[in-house]
Amino acid sequence: MAPLGDGGAAAAAASNNLVVSFGEMLIDFVPDDEFGHMLVNILKQNNMAAMRAAKAAGVLCSYDPNVRLPLWPSPDAAREGILSIWKEADFIKVSDDEVAFLTRGDANDEKNVLSLWFDGLKLLVVTDGDKGCRYFTKDFKGSVPGFKVDTVDTTGAGDAFVGSLLVNVAKDDSIFHNEEKLREALKFSNACGAICTTKKGAIPALPTVATAQDLIAKAN
Repeated sequence: MAPLGDGGAAAAAASNNLVVSFGEMLIDFVPDDEFGHMLVNILKQNNMAAMRAAKAAGVLCSYDPNVRLPLWPSPDAAREGILSIWKEADFIKVSDDEVAFLTRGDANDEKNVLSLWFDGLKLLVVTDGDKGCRYFTKDFKGSVPGFKVDTVDTTGAGDAFVGSLLVNVAKDDSIFHNEEKLREALKFSNACGAICTTKKGAIPALPTVATAQDLIAKAN
């Protein structure tokens, strides 16, 4: 494993996430699912095939570019690979650092964020650690503050955030069109991400619904 900083880690180049081809995995999971979530794979043909298979099955596609530069030949190759399937997604979650990387600009400048928007996208969420997140839809935009906690390890915080948001999308995808529901879902996701940083390790630190709701209640 290679440390990536800010809670990230990458497997060595011979690991399965680099050598498994699309033909060896996938397809059967798609037709019965309500949505699919994609973490970018260095094998561009896998990314494109997975997204297109999901779209063909009428599945909502969620995308987290999960930038890990040590897995790519170069930063330019990473940008090209990540953006190659960008417009296949229905929902995209990026960090502020990833916005800066992909746009080569200041993530705090809304024009740079909106350069990542495209017609057909339902929701773009930009996370910014304990500061919370910003959200953009075709009808509304805003921000939801984060939670202050005693951070021990940030590994898995982004996964806790996006996983909890996808749970709420699966329950009720009207949150793409209802700002009040979206803000409540993002508040819950911020709480899940925050709690995940209070313990070491990604899986052991994942919160329960009750612990996330408790953090929200204490902050109110």
